[in-house]
Amino acid sequence: MFKVRVLSGIVVAALMLLCAWLGGAYLLILLALVSVVGLYEFYHAVGLLPDGRYIDLLTGVGYAATVAYYICMGCSQSLFAMLFVIVFFLIVFMGVYVFTFPKYTASSVMPAFFGFFYVSVMLGFVYLTRTLDQGIFIVWLIFFSSWFCDVFAYFTGMLLGRHKLAPVLSPKKSVEGAVGGVVFPAIFGAIYGYCINRYAVNGFPIAATAALTAIGAVVSQVGDLSASAVKRNHDIKDYGSIIPGHGGILDRFDSVIFTAPMIYFTAGCFLEVFGKGL
Repeated sequence: MFKVRVLSGIVVAALMLLCAWLGGAYLLILLALVSVVGLYEFYHAVGLLPDGRYIDLLTGVGYAATVAYYICMGCSQSLFAMLFVIVFFLIVFMGVYVFTFPKYTASSVMPAFFGFFYVSVMLGFVYLTRTLDQGIFIVWLIFFSSWFCDVFAYFTGMLLGRHKLAPVLSPKKSVEGAVGGVVFPAIFGAIYGYCINRYAVNGFPIAATAALTAIGAVVSQVGDLSASAVKRNHDIKDYGSIIPGHGGILDRFDSVIFTAPMIYFTAGCFLEVFGKGL
């Protein structure tokens, strides 16, 4: 099982990093597919798709919103257009609720819209980060900060863990592990920034890449714990089984969902300060 987990993890990581490097339609299509599958997993987890179903009217709106949102991003990164898609489909969700009443309840409609925002909109920031100045280098920090945080938090916690981070939600996670999950990725971020300066683009601030990775690592832990909370609330171990040894799409990308928008906005702030040197 360990070998399967490692191999599948390498394949997923390589595919994501390659498409992030290529950008454009490659990254957009991959993220759209990941979002649709992840959205299905979320809907199934929260009970919107019982009895093995894949779609109904309400969840179909969520899938349609995802496709529309990614088409919008591919055609234009206009904030107006993307906000229009989000608000428009909120109205569509409420329309389904009203005109099929009492088939769906408010406790069904709210997680249906939340799932679209949580999975599809948040993951879309990977693509938006790639479109930034120097985005070809910055976008990888999304994955480095979240995945390296998982690895270093695990090993630091095993070696030094004494104080529980969230004893009820995740008893194995420790404060020491959480610190290690930030410090070591930040060090890697500094090394990454040095390599970019040395071999690719001059003027790429090392402190900025270290800070971006550290911030991403902090937020990734919130994403990981949030996913654990949802699973515990609905008495499931994994969101799915599509990735051998890891579970579902959301089990692998739960931290990336939170890291992507944080890296995007933080990098955007740095770009305002440092200009195209970042």
